[in-house]
Amino acid sequence: MFLEKNRDRIEKDFEDFSRELPGKAEEIKKRMEALSPDIVIGMKYLYSNMPYSDVGNYTFDTYLDYVQQGIYLWENSPYVKNYPELYFLNYVLFHRTNDEEIKPCRTYFWKKIKDKVQGKAMVEAALEINHWCAGEVMYQGTDMRTGSALEIYRSGVGRCGEEAVFVVNVMRSAGIPARPVYVPRWSHCDDNHAWVELWCDGKWYFTGACEPEPILNKGWFTNASSRAMMVHSRWFDKIVPENEDVNGIEGNAMVLNQLRRYADVKEISIRVKKPDGTPAAGTRLSLEVFNYSQFLPIAHMVTDEKGEIHVTTGKGSLHITVMQDGLWAEGAIDTRKEDTLELTL
Repeated sequence: MFLEKNRDRIEKDFEDFSRELPGKAEEIKKRMEALSPDIVIGMKYLYSNMPYSDVGNYTFDTYLDYVQQGIYLWENSPYVKNYPELYFLNYVLFHRTNDEEIKPCRTYFWKKIKDKVQGKAMVEAALEINHWCAGEVMYQGTDMRTGSALEIYRSGVGRCGEEAVFVVNVMRSAGIPARPVYVPRWSHCDDNHAWVELWCDGKWYFTGACEPEPILNKGWFTNASSRAMMVHSRWFDKIVPENEDVNGIEGNAMVLNQLRRYADVKEISIRVKKPDGTPAAGTRLSLEVFNYSQFLPIAHMVTDEKGEIHVTTGKGSLHITVMQDGLWAEGAIDTRKEDTLELTL
């Protein structure tokens, strides 16, 4: 049965969605009346987990493209049915990869690349897709608004984050689980970078987006990422994924820390106290690195009931700022030498 392990959960989540947005839910339910049960459950999953801005900004037919291609892959791909359902839902079926514009593209991209990957093993198919993507889109700096995968393909240019959005959508159109990952800020030079991770035969690999290396786990950024203090990806499902470091919430997306795949890591603890010495629970912290001549955030986290956070990071310098109820604290930690920091508001 399609999505047997998650079907009941999806139905319950859609009931919650319907209570929160009853008018929109009725409109969606009317459109779903003529659809097959599998497409309906796929549409319910998307609507239950997407940001509310996606509910309002894009049409039902936009999402129908993603679900129809996902179900086609479920029924016809030689490897999709072997995936964990959560990987299929989040890294193949789901429409959003980061903060890009959304336009129907999955069936379109599949028609473009299906003959190139026919009969290939997953790693071979992934390399072939990235090689094709490199021939279609080249790097060019753009403004901060991330275009849709279809717009990037049609323009033929994009910055690294847009190239990653493009490659991830093409990978997903072929049934290869993929996600964009990014260094929020480099810790040894200015700026940042984004690339792509893909899941093949039970293992995560990485590749530069639209960078046609002949093998996976290689890119110009490999040495640079070994000096990063954080490497992030986003997870839009409500279930906390297993075996992942969660670095907090941005909007309705969990921020996952993928740094272990790229660098030597250090587990650190930061403790925050109120002026009277009691734990400052529920306090928001910013972890920052020096970039473009200022301290810029690479993660935002909230202290637990003990006033603490525990985080995986690289070996280098972090600047910490804390604010709560008009009170302030800041400090620095060199994780090569220390693993704890205590701050008092």
